[in-house]
Amino acid sequence: MDRLYLRHSTDSQTDARQRHALAALLAAGAPAYEDPATSSRVLSLYRTGFKQLLDEAAVGDTIRIADAARLFRSVADIIALRPVLIRRGLHLRVESGLLSGIDLASDDPGTKMMVSVLAAVLEFQRDMISENTKEGVAAAEASGKTLGRPAALDEGEATELVEAHREGVAVKALARQYGIAPKTVRRVLDAAGARDVPDDLSELLDGDVQTVAADPVAVVDVPGLVAERLLDVADDAVRQALAAGQTIRRGQGYSLRVAAPLGVHRAALEACAVLAADGASPAGRKAYRVYAERVEAAQQLGDDRWDGLSA
Repeated sequence: MDRLYLRHSTDSQTDARQRHALAALLAAGAPAYEDPATSSRVLSLYRTGFKQLLDEAAVGDTIRIADAARLFRSVADIIALRPVLIRRGLHLRVESGLLSGIDLASDDPGTKMMVSVLAAVLEFQRDMISENTKEGVAAAEASGKTLGRPAALDEGEATELVEAHREGVAVKALARQYGIAPKTVRRVLDAAGARDVPDDLSELLDGDVQTVAADPVAVVDVPGLVAERLLDVADDAVRQALAAGQTIRRGQGYSLRVAAPLGVHRAALEACAVLAADGASPAGRKAYRVYAERVEAAQQLGDDRWDGLSA
């Protein structure tokens, strides 16, 4: 069965060109999965639309994309993606261009080399676009041009918004009141330092440090094997934490740097406990053990810090 994947990077872009390339498959009723306004810097395995595709795909299905950059644009992304596709028995094909006759999920050495080279070229192209954009912005600013969208609020409205928030009005309520998006409200608050965390956390918690001490946020590197196992986990908090993680390359493998309450890390460990079972692969058992040790170390570090705060 064919499954189509479409992605564009910003709200100002559309997937019209992709739909044109995939028109015959769309007309035949092939299901389409989309990630609109999603940066290519978000690894494909952590995009909502692509994760849904993987959830619904069966062995032998073919993922079809208009061009390779819609799915991956970095070496790290394709290195993380290909083993998942291969293990699930899925195929990956590009509908147009020189790659149209090749299964990019094939496990032969030739395809592996070609895909790695392609990913490197796409990554270079992305970086060049970013560099050119920065140079253009710098040149425009030097010539005195005003960049960006017009301010959503004038100075007086921004001041009123900040004061209202400090008096207890919620972000969403402020967004409705001023007719702007919640993220715009947060940006105004951050610019005014209205959401900064006090150095003395007891001030924020009215002296109740133990409220946060019970489940502090910890940054833990989750081994790639563990992260893949957790892609389909039922726990929403675990999935959201993984989706916000940062990929860290480690030799031929990778880790996912995840900032989340320790309770979420413990839930993740419980969800992937099958990796520690007797029948699991040595690599799986090692990955689970490494993650468990890192969570334990983070817990100990958190306990020591809170002991110092409450002393």
